[in-house]
Amino acid sequence: MRHHMIGSYVQFPRDFARKALFWPDGGLKMAKGKVARVQARGASKRSLALTLLLSFTVVLLFLLALGIVSLPVRREFSPREGPTPVNANSLERVAFGGLGERGKQWTQVLSWEPRAFLYHNFLSREECEYLVSLAKPRISKSTVVDGSTGKSMDSGVRTSSGMFLNRGQDKIVRAIEKRIADFTHIPVEHGEGLQILQYGHGQKYDAHHDYFSDPFNTRNGGQRMATMLMYLSDVEEGGETVFPAAKANFSAVPWWNDLSECGKQGLSVKPKMGNAVLFWSMKPDGTLDPASLHGACPVIKGTKWSAPKWMHVWEYKV
Repeated sequence: MRHHMIGSYVQFPRDFARKALFWPDGGLKMAKGKVARVQARGASKRSLALTLLLSFTVVLLFLLALGIVSLPVRREFSPREGPTPVNANSLERVAFGGLGERGKQWTQVLSWEPRAFLYHNFLSREECEYLVSLAKPRISKSTVVDGSTGKSMDSGVRTSSGMFLNRGQDKIVRAIEKRIADFTHIPVEHGEGLQILQYGHGQKYDAHHDYFSDPFNTRNGGQRMATMLMYLSDVEEGGETVFPAAKANFSAVPWWNDLSECGKQGLSVKPKMGNAVLFWSMKPDGTLDPASLHGACPVIKGTKWSAPKWMHVWEYKV
């Protein structure tokens, strides 16, 4: 009995080996079938993973486009203080190279005739104070352009004091000029140097156009097409920028009750440190816009500092 069982155990592997030796196709078919099933399962899993990955990518791109989700912001590392989160203001300083931190920025449409927009917190307090400090040692009586000769002359219609900065004269000025170019889509090279103006008590600039009526001043850069007027100080009373020919509801502005009598003679903006008004002296079709007529109301209380930037159709050589 025991011998018979041992013989059976020996007989089974002999039979299996003999089948594998004399019928190799059968063994190979069994092995191939098993491998094929394993490969099919692997391919199916890879296909499923690829499909899920592509679906996730499409959904993520769609959510990013709608602004529903956002990618995490990089963190800056200080060797002494360790990792610190980067806020919007620090990213802005890296991007624009400006001075100090600006408040929340947003743009308000003032008028479409003329095209005029109010940019809140265009400059930081530190940038405003820096520009004023550059101007104070060199400030002198402001002049106007003589329409018949194209030369500068004194006039009672403009009683402020002012001076010009060189275009791109230092890092801070270059950063502000680049910011203006980014906002207006007018290249830096098309702009004149920044002018810094001071209006004391009772000083003003009667209504005028920034575009030229003489053939002399358009030889360099062509016509003035737009003005970026930046306010470098608050003014307690008066000093508004007024557009008397604007086609708009003058009393619709939120600050209507705070305007002086002069300010109520048109569409007006009260000076606020850091804010800026962009208005166009030319229409989209390239013709001059008479509705861009504007003036600076007399200052009643306080001192007004401002910085206009005039931009031309072509490159303005300095």
